[in-house]
Amino acid sequence: MNLELTYEQSTLRDTVRQFLAEKASVAAHVRPMLEDPTGTTDEVWRGLAELGTTGLLVPPECDGAGMTMVEAGIVAEELGAALHPGPWLSCAVAAPRALLRMGAEGTAATLVSGIADGSMIVTVGPLAGPRPTAVTRGPDVALRGMVASVPDVAAADVLLVLAEDSDGTALFAVQTSSVGIAVTPEVGVDQTRKQFRVTLEDAPAQRLAAAPAEAIEALVDDVLAAYAADALGAAQAVMNQAVEYAKVRRQFGQPIGSFQAVQHLCVDMYETVELARGGVLHALWATDGAEPAERHLAAVRAKAFAAQLATVGDLAIQVLGGVGYTWEHNAHLYLKRLLSWSAFLGGPDQYLIEIGSHLAHLARG
Repeated sequence: MNLELTYEQSTLRDTVRQFLAEKASVAAHVRPMLEDPTGTTDEVWRGLAELGTTGLLVPPECDGAGMTMVEAGIVAEELGAALHPGPWLSCAVAAPRALLRMGAEGTAATLVSGIADGSMIVTVGPLAGPRPTAVTRGPDVALRGMVASVPDVAAADVLLVLAEDSDGTALFAVQTSSVGIAVTPEVGVDQTRKQFRVTLEDAPAQRLAAAPAEAIEALVDDVLAAYAADALGAAQAVMNQAVEYAKVRRQFGQPIGSFQAVQHLCVDMYETVELARGGVLHALWATDGAEPAERHLAAVRAKAFAAQLATVGDLAIQVLGGVGYTWEHNAHLYLKRLLSWSAFLGGPDQYLIEIGSHLAHLARG
């Protein structure tokens, strides 16, 4: 695993960072989108697509870049740092990885190409919990059931659904404009994350491929690694804001950063961010470059550290003092982003238990 970015990866990072600063800043884009269920505008989404970010994980034969999760993680980190509220993680990571993991890129070639060029927005669900049921009626297939906490449905053209049919679990495609699909927003702590409850009442669907358990587990690991990169970017950004504030805010005739108590808070933030960075880099690399057992453990470790990473938002607000508690300051938005990562696909405790079980198994030999 190479911990140094290549020239191409550094260029990708800098290009995305510049685009977000110019076209999708927190003040000009994120805050106006807090109450918008789609989380994006045509201009911003088209811009991300033109940079090639929506096609990073799409194979070249489907008009994509054919890159790895490491490159996707670089983009995700920049989006997290900018608090980007759009459907990029759903469409550019979860959707293409679902299609590739299930071997559906051939049967859904048009869909995959649409993801690559940004003309189609696609999301995936459920990654955990109960699944809908597929009902066959002659040549047609319909889905029944309710799916909770599906991200970015309001922005999506297509919903990829993991549902149960007579042969087990399979991946289905449902047009979000279809009759029989009802979408209800779910209110959460993080307004930059758009989540919905989807009710399917005989919604017409297309069966794309079988979804074996090992492929679903691999998809969940992919998504956890990408979301971890996003959270890393958010933690790094709010830490940087707090440190810069500590350099210029003066009390008793000197910068507050000269006080040992404030220095300790900054060091704690830095230590947490850098520990998280190592875990995220390993998880991203492992999704493509490791055996399934190592890949899964790397993703679980990144998620298990989520609650600890969320403390960076708390500590940053302590350093910022009174201004950090105001609506006008962005610190609370970063804290909420980190809290939503901590709650994503279950709290850290269940992942810590899994890591503990693994260590106990190793100790027993």
